[in-house]
Amino acid sequence: MGFSIKALREKLSKTTNRISTGIKSVLPKGAKINDELLDELEEVLITADIGPEAAMRIIEDARKEYHGGKITRAEQLEEMITSTAVKILEDTFPPRESVERPNPMVIMMVGVNGTGKTTTIAKMSKYYKNQGRSVLLAASDTFRAAAVEQLNLWADRVGVDIVKHGQNSDPAAVAYDAVNAAKSRGRDVVIIDTAGRLHTKSNLMEELKKIKRVAGKAFEGAPHEILLVIDGTTGQNGLSQIKLFDEAVGLTGLVLTKMDGTAKGGVVLAAATEYKIPVRYIGFGETAEDFDLFDPEKFVKAIFRQ
Repeated sequence: MGFSIKALREKLSKTTNRISTGIKSVLPKGAKINDELLDELEEVLITADIGPEAAMRIIEDARKEYHGGKITRAEQLEEMITSTAVKILEDTFPPRESVERPNPMVIMMVGVNGTGKTTTIAKMSKYYKNQGRSVLLAASDTFRAAAVEQLNLWADRVGVDIVKHGQNSDPAAVAYDAVNAAKSRGRDVVIIDTAGRLHTKSNLMEELKKIKRVAGKAFEGAPHEILLVIDGTTGQNGLSQIKLFDEAVGLTGLVLTKMDGTAKGGVVLAAATEYKIPVRYIGFGETAEDFDLFDPEKFVKAIFRQ
């Protein structure tokens, strides 16, 4: 199940080419390692949107191994970079066995306009349906009639239930009704859409807090996931979104979209290093199949082409 490393590499080709070209420029095959080379490599990683903190950690680990006499050649260093990058990403994930699956599992989707949030919800719905789990959508973006219509269209297309109210109705009330509807209908997953908003607007952030509180009243512990949808093409600019949304509602994960159209996929490592929030899903293109669980090892092996 899921994309192979080869398929992922093709979808992430812009990021892969940017990172691998940069690494090869300072680390040709057979090159001898020294401190100057490691400094150059650190600069390459930073400019590839991996971010200073992740780049420093990768190079610090490499420097320790080099001074300890454990790595001397380019090939060994490339393996070291890959393994450290995987560890950075895996450190953000809770142990698999500790993750309980409530029923219904309530997922709240947040993000700014234009990130592909509605399309992502459709892809997630299809993903869960393929797992044999029933899905119900909550149309809590009530301020734009087009948003409800678009979500309704996707619900019909994917074949899932939807709960919606009239335009300008209380978004939290929609979420409350949706969670109760899922409980009464025996649905496995509830996905709450919210209005795409500027993360700098405090009144709109307060609305997200209310949706979160009200979902918890409908079902204790809900929402079980609060996922921020980030447009992968924004690169480092996405980090400020993570900070502000996390401060407002407490993020449990990220969904990276449009990853096929960007050379800035290294931001995944920057986000993991700075905020310790895992990437849960990764999306490409527009079709419902261009979506998968995020696999740290596959992702790293795809972007650090050896």
